[in-house]
Amino acid sequence: MGLFEREGVQIYYEEWGQGFPVFIIAPGGMRSAIERWTMAPWNPIKHLAGQYRVIAMDQRNAGRSRAPVTGRDGWHVYTSDQLALLDHLGVDRFHYLGMCIGGTYGMGLIKAAPARVVSAVLLQPIGLDGNREAFHELFDGWAEELRSTSHASVADEEWTSFRTNLYGGDFIFGVSRSSVASCPTPLLVFAGHDRYHPVSISRELTALAPQAELVEQWKAGDAVEMAKQRIARFLGDHDPQ
Repeated sequence: MGLFEREGVQIYYEEWGQGFPVFIIAPGGMRSAIERWTMAPWNPIKHLAGQYRVIAMDQRNAGRSRAPVTGRDGWHVYTSDQLALLDHLGVDRFHYLGMCIGGTYGMGLIKAAPARVVSAVLLQPIGLDGNREAFHELFDGWAEELRSTSHASVADEEWTSFRTNLYGGDFIFGVSRSSVASCPTPLLVFAGHDRYHPVSISRELTALAPQAELVEQWKAGDAVEMAKQRIARFLGDHDPQ
């Protein structure tokens, strides 16, 4: 475990195992933090640490990470945090695995540094399909917690601008359809099936990306073990030689 500091931001991270790096980002929306993996159908840390160097982090102002808040914030500040942490750890190229909001973060990393992301696994990516208010509600609940503790001085208009920067767009919010259509990275997408992770988004993302596979059922029964094996094969097939 460690604490990485940059430009007034403190990022908490943990590492497990050895081998080629796998960078993972947890579910939880604005509260994306390492501990949220305990709520997933299985914990990829335990699943992958025997073969890979697994790196996880709490996103800014989630878990044990802290950062200022301004109306200029958006997806780009998270991507900057993530790449800065990997630079700090001496990681150039890596596999990626992200769940929920981690789908958008992963595509943001690919857009910003395509040569660094060897392959990406996206578990139930978020996206817009008649559900924008759901994301506003999640953001507002998280913001209210911060207002009552560490960020009381941030003005209302700053929070509103920040929220719009994140959830004012469409598709998967952080990157455009054209960006996904030009994605050079092999993707393995596991479909979402609820309000925050519409199956339509998983299907469209997979259809757009040049090298993408879709898994529709993966959360219950025998499908859980099959999904874990599918991920292991996918990462293994793209391990650098």
